[in-house]
Amino acid sequence: MLPTRAVGLRRIALIGLAGALAVTTAACASERGSGDSASDTFIFGAAGAPKNFDPIFNDDGESFRPARQMFDTLVTYKPGTTELEGGLATAWTPSNGNTTWTFTLREGVKFHDGTPFNAAAVCFNFDRWYNMKGAAAQSQMIYYGDVFEGFAQNEGDISGDPVYKSCEAKDETTAVLNLNKAKGAFPDAFGLTSLSMSSPDALKKYDADNVTQSGEAFTYPAYATDHPTGTGPYKFESFDKANNTITLVRNEDYWGEKAKTARLIFKIIPDENARKQELAAGTIDGYDFPSPADYNSLKQAGDQVLIRPAFNILYLGINQKNNPKLQDVRVRQAIEYAINKDQLVRNRLPQGAYAQDQFLPNNVPGYTNAVAKYSYNPDTARQLLAQAGASDLTLNFYVPTEVTRPYMPNPVDIAAAITDDLKAVGIKVNVVQEPWNGGYKDSVQKAGKQDLHLLGWTGDYADAGNFVGTFFGRPKAEFGFDNPQIFDALSTADAQTTPDAKKAAYENASVLISQYVPAVPLSSSPPGIVVRSDVQGLIPTPLTDERFYTVTKG
Repeated sequence: MLPTRAVGLRRIALIGLAGALAVTTAACASERGSGDSASDTFIFGAAGAPKNFDPIFNDDGESFRPARQMFDTLVTYKPGTTELEGGLATAWTPSNGNTTWTFTLREGVKFHDGTPFNAAAVCFNFDRWYNMKGAAAQSQMIYYGDVFEGFAQNEGDISGDPVYKSCEAKDETTAVLNLNKAKGAFPDAFGLTSLSMSSPDALKKYDADNVTQSGEAFTYPAYATDHPTGTGPYKFESFDKANNTITLVRNEDYWGEKAKTARLIFKIIPDENARKQELAAGTIDGYDFPSPADYNSLKQAGDQVLIRPAFNILYLGINQKNNPKLQDVRVRQAIEYAINKDQLVRNRLPQGAYAQDQFLPNNVPGYTNAVAKYSYNPDTARQLLAQAGASDLTLNFYVPTEVTRPYMPNPVDIAAAITDDLKAVGIKVNVVQEPWNGGYKDSVQKAGKQDLHLLGWTGDYADAGNFVGTFFGRPKAEFGFDNPQIFDALSTADAQTTPDAKKAAYENASVLISQYVPAVPLSSSPPGIVVRSDVQGLIPTPLTDERFYTVTKG
């Protein structure tokens, strides 16, 4: 996740490494508690802080990481794959032209507050999302908006005809979801972390929908900050912001396989080098997105570097709103011709990464060799710029800092290589760096301040709409264009419910997108995750949605 969606994010204070390692061991011992041995606590170095713990209000991996341990979805994905399997539902059956979905639910499941999970709880959650309004709907319901397209009451810049119609609790274990139209994203999209099941009692008790807004910032209620209540293998204990640690404890009443460790701690360490040093010091047991340059040294130290399959896209975004010259397709083509993607992949990305000519990984149906190709050719780039009267082009290039993403291990280094390529064809580049959790995504996705920017996306499930539909399915401030032909093609593809029809429709959309060049696809990468030698049971997944209840130590 994601990535290209608009987010209201807070600034994260960087952890100073000096002196930190000396105190971390003591801190971790106290975090484990006097009754828990070191082998009964798994400590993971997180790259950033979560925005909050209510899944519906999030879209980024660092917010979803703890949420996935505390919440379950109706359907889920087999560990290490993108294949569907049962979650809180044991069966899901479409009818009425895929506008009705009947879920058979697991029996005997309880939320962390002891209340029952049943069909009424399922309908309560779906009705809650549908009826969101005001700041709650505006704040971060991006996944819901992408999948269900609209709310009972659209407000502000939210528009669209709702896919959701109603939900019926036929009996304790049968929930029937009624839609206004078929949606090709289902049933896979029912496994989105954003669509996790929350306790209706806890949602009401802690005023879960009482989100307030001040400017671009949102304040979330107690449910999202202190009382997330799901059905998952771990339960929320605390978020110690002073020590940048999130502590979860084992759910002894979990319906499935019980967690192997009594405690799961996420220690927030934004700096990748600091995460590496804490792993070496033994104060954390693992961390995500190690630098590819460190793979060998980590292995030599005895650590396990687990490589996921590539299931992501890195792109150079182009915002047509601020600079009229970017509205000329020849200029956008010139930008793509100017970038040496093969060299970028070879020098800046991990082994196994590959250059991209479209916005889908090559293992997702809809990927096609029929897209327009813009292989590296600086001479052609210069010619196109001259033909468009843009040989004096100056662009503001926004680049994120203080972040490591699966598709973007070092954004500053990647941006430097792209900047050199653009300058080589005569484009003047003003680089603007902003912290990822300090305004970057708001600047590029909400305010649209940039001409160019770096972003990307890790797929949530194996559906082309989760990539190209998320990027280009409707007008967005990030790209600043309005192309009804592309929007209609993606809408048509999203409505297909048979694999062959869906594949063909997304191939058509991919070709149209490649001809229009709304952004430049750069690469797909296989991100790594590293754990200590004594850690067992962690299953890396292409969706980067690892669950830690299977992990043991020692």
